[in-house]
Amino acid sequence: MHLEDYFDFFAENDIRLKGPRVGIETILHDFLYWKRSPEEIAQSYSTLTLEQVYATILYYLHNQEVMTQYLNEWQENNRKRREVQRLNPSPAALRLRQFKAEQAAMKSEHDEVSAG
Repeated sequence: MHLEDYFDFFAENDIRLKGPRVGIETILHDFLYWKRSPEEIAQSYSTLTLEQVYATILYYLHNQEVMTQYLNEWQENNRKRREVQRLNPSPAALRLRQFKAEQAAMKSEHDEVSAG
């Protein structure tokens, strides 16, 4: 079996484990940024095997330059999506923000009455 046989290469920026179809960025982010062990990662995702986690890490190590760029682009895309969501919140997000503001105002009024 070749290492690449563990993965589906859907696009240059979309590599997923065969079977669970988990993006490799999910595993690598946990491993590289959160410093989680392969065992911890496998336990956190019920659809992953320890072998798949190790295969992903090994693939990263064998292709470190390309994979570092892959992860950087993934993080930048996530940052852009969060910014778009912040600037254009969904109706549900707007309602939640309004509810939180109303709750904070009620608490503030309650605190003033209690203190006064």
